[in-house]
Amino acid sequence: MTGMTEDRQAIQDAAREFARREIMPHAPTLDAAQADIPMAMRDKLAEMGFFGILIPQEYGGLGLGCYEYCLVSEELARAWMSVGSIIVRGNLLIGSQFMSEEQRRRYLPRMAIGEMVGAFAMSEPNAGSDVAGLTTRAVKDGDSYLITGNKYWCTFAKEADFLIVVARTSPAPEGKRHRGLSMFMVEKPRGAFPAGLQGAAIPKIGYFGMKTYELAFDNLRVPAENMIGEEGKGFYYATQGLECARAQTGARAVGVARGALEDAVTYSHERAQFGKPISAFQETRFKIARMATEIEAARTLVYDVADKIDTGLRCDREAAMAKYFASEMAERVASDALQIHGGAGYTKLHDVERHWRDARLTKVFEGTSEIQLRVISDSILGRG
Repeated sequence: MTGMTEDRQAIQDAAREFARREIMPHAPTLDAAQADIPMAMRDKLAEMGFFGILIPQEYGGLGLGCYEYCLVSEELARAWMSVGSIIVRGNLLIGSQFMSEEQRRRYLPRMAIGEMVGAFAMSEPNAGSDVAGLTTRAVKDGDSYLITGNKYWCTFAKEADFLIVVARTSPAPEGKRHRGLSMFMVEKPRGAFPAGLQGAAIPKIGYFGMKTYELAFDNLRVPAENMIGEEGKGFYYATQGLECARAQTGARAVGVARGALEDAVTYSHERAQFGKPISAFQETRFKIARMATEIEAARTLVYDVADKIDTGLRCDREAAMAKYFASEMAERVASDALQIHGGAGYTKLHDVERHWRDARLTKVFEGTSEIQLRVISDSILGRG
């Protein structure tokens, strides 16, 4: 695989063994109960350093790159995608890389060890991928800002220790809607909402282990010193963090697809029809061959992009390609895996239905497949 070294192989092996030992035995029961990821599991993730993969060593992190981040994410997602996602709540959550030095020293060491895990509040009921269309306001009031508005799709909001919130601090100039947005660090009590903020969990069909919330801000007071970076630069901060985030989502999609494939292979050996295991039938064999090929193609693309990101190359188009291809692949592979299981796959008795539900989400979060196609086509053809 592109960019694989002995050190990276050791990281992958450690993550794979952790997932096999600490996650896979518990994921089916926890997901079926729609339960949150247990604190004991989060503590073990922290002990492994998985919340601090991207955080520089000077702040207590591992100081590694997007490549290693993707390696760990793939292995965790193979066991349960939600665990492959919770480590995002540390690892330089979008916006964290633009903190001031004082903020970095205050927050990053605690994020690196899982003591502070956060949530990203950007999407709104009427503005998801259209970041420039955000309407939540942050109005200056003395040495604070008062945040008012609604946010949607904020995963882990109540359970988090902080929120990174994108809000409008000034009106957008004519024809330049992306200007006037700012980013704030909002500290909060774990497991509760502070005064001025209410939230309700959104009922989901999958991606259990972490609840996802609709949030209502009503003059939530935030100290002005908690603004991240410069006023009015929130759009740029939010979008600049997407390259690694999309590569990591591609890795999670690969992990989910791997889980579906491996379960399908096992089931094909166990399930017999007409006096022989279904793994003996050509249609099953060819289906599995296609699934394995698609996974390998997606993995190669994801890690090639991760390698480019770590060299500092601008690769928003390539990251969009990796996220698009891997997520579309994951849904196809998971669907084929369910088909191999037959009627058994459409029950809660096998993990493949969980892989199928979670794979479907990868086409939506971190920018829908349609948004990725727009990024890719705009980079080739120019903006229409």
